[in-house]
Amino acid sequence: MTAEATAAGPLAARLSFLDRFLAVWILIAMGAGLGLGRLVPGLGGALAEVTVAGVSLPIALGLLVMMYPVLAKVRYDRLETVTRDRRLLVPSLVLNWVLGPAVMFALAWICLPDLPEFRTGLIIVGLARCIAMVLLWNDLACGDREAAAVLVALNSVFQVIAFGLLGWFYLAVLPGWLGLARTTLDVSGWEITRAVLLFLGIPLLAGFLTRRLGERARGRAWYEARLIPRIGPFALYGLLFTIVVLFALQGDAITSRPLDVARIALPLLVYFAVMWAGSMALGRAVGLDYPKTATLAFTAAGNNFELAIAVAIATFGAASGQALAGVVGPLIEVPVLIGLVHVARSARRFFPLTTGTAAAPADTEEGPARV
Repeated sequence: MTAEATAAGPLAARLSFLDRFLAVWILIAMGAGLGLGRLVPGLGGALAEVTVAGVSLPIALGLLVMMYPVLAKVRYDRLETVTRDRRLLVPSLVLNWVLGPAVMFALAWICLPDLPEFRTGLIIVGLARCIAMVLLWNDLACGDREAAAVLVALNSVFQVIAFGLLGWFYLAVLPGWLGLARTTLDVSGWEITRAVLLFLGIPLLAGFLTRRLGERARGRAWYEARLIPRIGPFALYGLLFTIVVLFALQGDAITSRPLDVARIALPLLVYFAVMWAGSMALGRAVGLDYPKTATLAFTAAGNNFELAIAVAIATFGAASGQALAGVVGPLIEVPVLIGLVHVARSARRFFPLTTGTAAAPADTEEGPARV
């Protein structure tokens, strides 16, 4: 099927069954998690009891299962081309490490001036740039996989270097300049490095080795046509499992404190919309094609909730308002960004048709990347 024919056909007809009803599966997973958290006494505590890098072990396993198939699809021999594209790299760094934290800081103070714990939790979420779930959103939106891998790697490096410094600036220095209340953030460089190695390093190494060994043993044609379709659906299985666990962990807090959740959700909704729409407009303005623009938008809008939750729990405690704000982050992010996936795919007609690299594997009869 040509790119022109694909772009002209109905979106739903081009999606696999799993992708087509993904919003339904996510709603079911959210409901199942909430139900389990309310109906099974002590389930949330049991799930949170065993942790890896400050994150529940079931969540960690779900994220690793989710990321591995996406990283196994990356064509690592194309990464060098992406690293030379300054029209992509410079805007991404500015959006992620200058505008993103500043936008979240402003929204947190505007929307939650009377709730310091939730406000601090949101600011921490804004500082933690996405290195995990964004790969799945990008794949579903037919973004550039190789560009996503490079941008996620860049975010990982900057996260190790800049997270603690930015936390000090946005929680203590800038509020002091503005005459606002200040907060301290006690987080070590090792905690951040450990989270990066776990949630990116392990699936990245597994994906790289799978492609390298698979292509060496059977060739690229077999790898793309036979192996990828078999492991691809596990990305969404991992996502749905992670959603169930997240909602089960916080089911009681979410249902017993709905007004608090709503207060936290408002600035998050505005944040995701502003960052995503602004990034799409910027990508179009600087002349990026659709796949790279989608990648730019989703990497700018997503956040590393694993790190944000781990830092909030380690610094303020598992029962703190900061930790609740960190948990509400992905609960809002997941349904919002899956909705933006559909908006992005519909917006492809406003971009020039792409030939060659990233669009080819996405525009197939099987749907977007067959995840």
